[in-house]
Amino acid sequence: MQAAIEIDNVSKHFRLYHEKYTSLKERVIHLNKIPYEEFWALKNINFDVNEGETVGLLGHNGSGKSTLLKCIAAILQPTSGEIRVRGRVASMLELGAGFHPELSGRENIYLNAALLGVAKKDIDLRFDDIVDFSELGPFIDNQVRYYSSGMYTRLGFAVAVNVDPDILLVDEVLAVGDENFQRKCFDKVEEFQDEGRTIVFVSHSPDIVRRVCSRVFVLDHGAVVGEGTAPEAISILREFQAKGSGLASMIDAMKSRGQLDEGSTVVLDSSPSAPDERVTVSRIWVEFPATPGSGHLVPGDPMTVKVQYSATRAISGVIVGIQLFDQKSDLVFGTDSDVMGLEPLEVGTEGELEFSFPSVPVGDGLFSVSVGFTSARDQHIYDWQNQDLAFKVISDGKSNGYLKVNPKLIQNGEAVPIRL
Repeated sequence: MQAAIEIDNVSKHFRLYHEKYTSLKERVIHLNKIPYEEFWALKNINFDVNEGETVGLLGHNGSGKSTLLKCIAAILQPTSGEIRVRGRVASMLELGAGFHPELSGRENIYLNAALLGVAKKDIDLRFDDIVDFSELGPFIDNQVRYYSSGMYTRLGFAVAVNVDPDILLVDEVLAVGDENFQRKCFDKVEEFQDEGRTIVFVSHSPDIVRRVCSRVFVLDHGAVVGEGTAPEAISILREFQAKGSGLASMIDAMKSRGQLDEGSTVVLDSSPSAPDERVTVSRIWVEFPATPGSGHLVPGDPMTVKVQYSATRAISGVIVGIQLFDQKSDLVFGTDSDVMGLEPLEVGTEGELEFSFPSVPVGDGLFSVSVGFTSARDQHIYDWQNQDLAFKVISDGKSNGYLKVNPKLIQNGEAVPIRL
């Protein structure tokens, strides 16, 4: 399969100026003498995105995700390396990017489309579709300076998906839209996937990445530190965070700014990033007390999720969390011991715990379970493991949908009798 995007040893650096001179006199006096610091936002990035593939970029703030997306969109040029893109690219990178605040929504549609390389006659044919998708019909002739952040997002995304792109680049901006518009956007993304278009998706949300992406790259301080399926990448990200990722980079930056002398020793307290403190999920399994040995759950019956764990030593102040996902990787339920109002746990070098659900009112489907351990002191993640397709629910066929409840039907103050 041919690659739609080829990223070959790409690096990008910026100059961070600590002094800013605004007047002409100051600039002339300090010409070529303004102190600055080199900041590498990307470091030797190498990977390809195949045609028709949906690839995600995961990482903390400042990891380089948005910078890489801007390089792919040719908004920024790499300092070194090369990016080869095959096909028309539409990007939704920043709120209001490509919009002029003094122009109306109508005028900005044509301006934004022109920046994407689409001819005016083509936009004339698609204009109504763009306005309908954005739901901004009554406001389309108003200046966009008066638009809310959600209206900006809706108009920008509507233009991006209606210019017939081969490659769609989407940043975290979708989080600004309301729930209905987000659902419409994801439907459009799924439509693009069915049509075999290429998508690169940036998000901080593991739930969104699970739902959208077939392959995910994990970035940390400008470098790719992991790759895999969505569950694998999420696990890599959490593993990296649990180990205190970026500590060496932080120390180097402190030394370069003179905040730490060469040869100084950095002393860590007993935080979760310390190498001698770790809680690991050894095993996750599900049991059904009402139907033991059946291998499936009946809606409304109790369920127990059991967890075996091990620790490098006895540790206090531990929070345990659990999440349930459906087959589309949408979050069905999530909580942790802290949210439940429970005291932080004390764990030994090995042990077992369980989440006991008196009733699980979900409908037919396959469900996955995630369990993790976190420090109550600073929220560092010790470990987080996924058990894909951990249990199956088989309904009695009397209702449809995710939620399985048993309402009573009341007519004129009296319950309708059950059919015998």
